[in-house]
Amino acid sequence: MEPFPWRDAWQQALYGASGFYRRADGPARHFTTSSHHPLGAVFAEGVLALADREHATHVVDVGAGRGELVTALHRLRPGLRLTGVDVVERPPGLPADVAWLVSPGGTDLPDALRNLDDVLVVAHEWLDVVPCTVAEVGPDGALRTVLVDPATGAESLGDPLDGADLAWCTRHAASDALEAGERVEVGRERDLAWAGLLGRIRSGTALAVDYGHTRSTRPPYGTLVGYRDGTTVPPVPDGSCDVTAHVAVDSLEQDERLTQREALLGLGLAATAPPIALARTDPPAYLAGLARASAVTALTARDGLGDFHWVLRRIAAPVPTGRAPGAAH
Repeated sequence: MEPFPWRDAWQQALYGASGFYRRADGPARHFTTSSHHPLGAVFAEGVLALADREHATHVVDVGAGRGELVTALHRLRPGLRLTGVDVVERPPGLPADVAWLVSPGGTDLPDALRNLDDVLVVAHEWLDVVPCTVAEVGPDGALRTVLVDPATGAESLGDPLDGADLAWCTRHAASDALEAGERVEVGRERDLAWAGLLGRIRSGTALAVDYGHTRSTRPPYGTLVGYRDGTTVPPVPDGSCDVTAHVAVDSLEQDERLTQREALLGLGLAATAPPIALARTDPPAYLAGLARASAVTALTARDGLGDFHWVLRRIAAPVPTGRAPGAAH
């Protein structure tokens, strides 16, 4: 089979007609995120606390899987307006008053997702599966596009990188200092996807939650990896596994960036164990309290989920036509 640029093979593997994210079993079978059981209910507490802090009356979950997060949010606050967005049709069992939009996948978003007001848009582990160009420095010192055989995962080097992708590498990855064999997962497509999502918001806050790195911590040989049945596997873009790469979080448009640990603790979540006396008077409540404390600990753990990045961008409501900002009434 003819090799393709990684970005094209990746897009087809995840979002093509028989792509990984369109499979009936769903991603939760293959890997666990903060939004999945048993952590999802507590993670939803943090999302609600953020929504309240940002004065949001509508929460949109982009890359919603099978609706795990919006379902947990609905249980905690049934009256809150909720919308899930993913590449599959509406999941069975989703609460009737939770809206659902089908997305094309990758950088593309549904046409109906626009003009959002007073919203918190959560892109939880979405950008890491937005396919991007993978580049490697060849023996001649040129940064070249990496090609891949979709059936086997075998790689080869293609043409030298140029244009906007090369400019991104120069600015965000110190590509002029890379040596032969070192790689860059070019974050430009993720930046464009994020900007496209921000463009759907008239007023509100966008939150990207993902594993990632900054210019000074970019791994020299990349982060591309596959996941299947709970374990890491070679990233073969044949549709049989998830394919993901860490996000260059510092290149995203943002107002604030912090770790998940800092974010959730700052929003009031605490891993406080229930009093031991509760075990005698109300055993179910005691066990529930222990489970919640354990979940907070997992969500905020160092060298684990607590190291995920929270990237926030706030968008103010448009100024009414004919009135300048700060004009007298």
